[in-house]
Amino acid sequence: MTRPDRPASAAVSDDALFGPEAADYARYRPGLPDAAVHLLAATQHGVPAPVLLDLGTGTGQVPRALLPVLHRLAHSDLVNVNASMLKSARAALEPVRGACTVDVFTGAAHDFAPAAPGRAPTLITRSWSFHWMAHPKVLSMADRVSAPHAVVAIMGDGSLWTHQADWTAALRALIQSYLGEDRRAGTRGTHAGPARSYEDNLTDSAFTEVAEHSFPLTRAWAPKDVLGYLRTTNFARPALFAGHHPEFETAALRLLQDHADGGVLKEDAVFTVLLARRPGGDA
Repeated sequence: MTRPDRPASAAVSDDALFGPEAADYARYRPGLPDAAVHLLAATQHGVPAPVLLDLGTGTGQVPRALLPVLHRLAHSDLVNVNASMLKSARAALEPVRGACTVDVFTGAAHDFAPAAPGRAPTLITRSWSFHWMAHPKVLSMADRVSAPHAVVAIMGDGSLWTHQADWTAALRALIQSYLGEDRRAGTRGTHAGPARSYEDNLTDSAFTEVAEHSFPLTRAWAPKDVLGYLRTTNFARPALFAGHHPEFETAALRLLQDHADGGVLKEDAVFTVLLARRPGGDA
């Protein structure tokens, strides 16, 4: 599975990165494709009362997408290091959760432990934030807390930084003109080259039966929505621009409008889901 590069500097708290941008994150970050949501729901076939553990939940996009499809979902544990994100996630789930109970855990993913007995996760999801986590420790935690038939799902589709199109190349060059050639990561660091693949980390974990599923998709972005999305990223957050962010957004909006066809910017992407189980771990 293609994965984002890992930051070269020490990991930076998600609270420092995304606290002020929780509202923009909820509004502008793309959600899961419907096909991926139904794939996740299908992994719980035969599980009478599924329990979801969503690591790096952000504003709760994964459980919010699953709840209308997986009606039997009995409980969701939402994990994030950012309290603002968890507050947004709780609020987003309240109108749709029905009988599903929700707990939140503020802290690193590998430190998670269920708040009550009898809530062993049957589905563990990690989406766009997984590259910030300590993979071996997270997978060890997943093995420790989950049900024998649990499914681990690692998923994502890169970002507008990695997407190859004329308009994203021009946007990337504009960001680099302000912040330097290297892709920024957090408040101080930059992204290094790829480390181990997700598949290699899974091979060294308890969840060695891995299947990859790919879902091509097309997104249509409005220029102003791209600006909102950029404000939620670790490579173009407002704080990185040292007071020049309004100037950058003005230039970026002009660039995006020039590249838009009928006011729309097209992104062709592939959303990839890795499903991993313990050997013989079918429900």
